[in-house]
Amino acid sequence: MAFTVSQVAQMAGVSVRALHHYDEIGLLRPSGRSQAGYRLYDGVDLERLQQVMFFRALEFPLEEIARIMNDPDFDVRGALRMQRQLLAGKAVQVRGLIAAVDAAIARHEKGETMTTEELFEGFDPKQHEAEAEERWGQSQEWAQSKRRTARYTGQDWAKIKAEGAEVYQQLAALMAAGAPPTSTEAMDAAELHRQHISRWFYDCSLSVHRGLGELYVADPRFTANIDKVAAGLSQYCCDAFAANAEHRRA
Repeated sequence: MAFTVSQVAQMAGVSVRALHHYDEIGLLRPSGRSQAGYRLYDGVDLERLQQVMFFRALEFPLEEIARIMNDPDFDVRGALRMQRQLLAGKAVQVRGLIAAVDAAIARHEKGETMTTEELFEGFDPKQHEAEAEERWGQSQEWAQSKRRTARYTGQDWAKIKAEGAEVYQQLAALMAAGAPPTSTEAMDAAELHRQHISRWFYDCSLSVHRGLGELYVADPRFTANIDKVAAGLSQYCCDAFAANAEHRRA
């Protein structure tokens, strides 16, 4: 069954103009045309549109969505698992923001002022920055991270914290359930962690991500911090990051 652009726009709740734009940039090209030359979409096209809409709901730029979906190795099931994890992390972040807003409302109603610690709940993005710069200051990743984080707001940092915490909780849950680091679920969570870093800090390649996992077990401070979530998590992350790197290079 074929659908016109107007029908698809009505079903999906997107504008006709957006669908035309997706066609123009090669993100969603209709599989057919009517005798009069009008765009016609089939079921496969609608499934692709669903993917686009999931990525858009997660605030991915159109250029990034096109890059991901036009990759010959793009896997819909893998993408759905990743989107599920990202949305779960977003839900955690939203719940955290709602709690923060509720706390702020309560304080304002009482005529009280929140302290800096309460405003950002103890999260200090600049902690150990001087040491980090000394260790990685000459790297491309460090420079890119500095440029990106310089413009982040308190709300951005809260979102980063919530997303990161969700990923570690997923890895900890998998470890507790006995899933090996080489399992599909563990590698998907590892990839989610890599995408989290790439999205917020720097373009984290598979090799860099593997090295980050090795640092988690080599540096006692990293180990202690990550193992606060669950004992042994740093080693589990290290192994899952390595497995993911090998899997995605294959």
